[in-house]
Amino acid sequence: MKAQPIKAYGTKAADAPLTEMKIERREVTATDIEIEILYCGVCHSDLHTARNDWGGTIYPAVPGHEIVGKVTAIGSSVTKLKVGDSAAVGCLVDSCRSCDSCKKDLEQYCLNGFTGTYNGKEKYLGTQTFGGYSEKIVVNEHFVLKVPANLDLAAASPLLCAGITTWSPLRHWKVGKGSKVAVVGLGGLGHMAIKLAKGLGADVTLFSRTPEKEKDALQLGADAVIISTDNDQMESVKKKFDLIIDTVPYVHDVNPYVATLAISGTLVLVGYLGGLEPILNTVPMILGRKSVAGSVIGGIAETQEMLDFCGEHNIVSEIEMINMQNINEAYERMLKSDVKYRFVIDMASLKK
Repeated sequence: MKAQPIKAYGTKAADAPLTEMKIERREVTATDIEIEILYCGVCHSDLHTARNDWGGTIYPAVPGHEIVGKVTAIGSSVTKLKVGDSAAVGCLVDSCRSCDSCKKDLEQYCLNGFTGTYNGKEKYLGTQTFGGYSEKIVVNEHFVLKVPANLDLAAASPLLCAGITTWSPLRHWKVGKGSKVAVVGLGGLGHMAIKLAKGLGADVTLFSRTPEKEKDALQLGADAVIISTDNDQMESVKKKFDLIIDTVPYVHDVNPYVATLAISGTLVLVGYLGGLEPILNTVPMILGRKSVAGSVIGGIAETQEMLDFCGEHNIVSEIEMINMQNINEAYERMLKSDVKYRFVIDMASLKK
């Protein structure tokens, strides 16, 4: 298959900065949609992949999986969108589509392994996949999403990862009117968890170690803020929450939060990968039928459902817009949690 060279931003090594480079996109096949990328959100996963923090990064690497843009070409059998439509791409660009998970619209749990938007396997060109820090992208129509017309495109881009990562557990654990939900950590994921849980009608509490975050949390829609280092405050919410969404991206003690779960409540980890330290105490779990679970992104149908819900409730991310040329500085600021609450790249800057 022929390839077309385009401009992108990526890195050639774990210790190298991101710089401008040329990559190749496949020509549009019968089932493909080509999207000119207008905005791309910046996720912690981008940074971890660029710097090979998780191992397995293939270089050169071009991150970016919170992609929003405009359809510029469609294949002969595409029916989902037309040229000129707004479109989005999240963390997945392919899966086997035949295993039990895929048949249940759970492509993120594809039993044969999904194809990531970056650092995956490009089945047509035989190369790795390159992400949204680029001029355009070509994706099978099944994995392209429609963006509600009323949403600000730039502020909608983080919905493709931060949004769906928190929406999926809210839906799986059937959060609705009257549910008591807590969110641990107020960052890119945490602020979306508050907005979406509130949109679903839940009573929402933020757990934070930082008293200064109380005002922001309440403005985002939280009903209460509990300072997790204050024993009296933690005691006041024992056995309260039906669901806790833990967005903290590093190892931390989850036992104090388990104590605040109601009978049959669940704490779901969406931000941290690895072993729990200190060790998980099972006594309150066994005596209260409580669970500690994990969740990753969401399937395509569920992501579309989330976008449509955000359209109905006018929910988008709080963002800071940057130029592509400032991505290395943005990564350093992300490591210091110095962003409210998601960086979004104005991809017009790549044309400069």
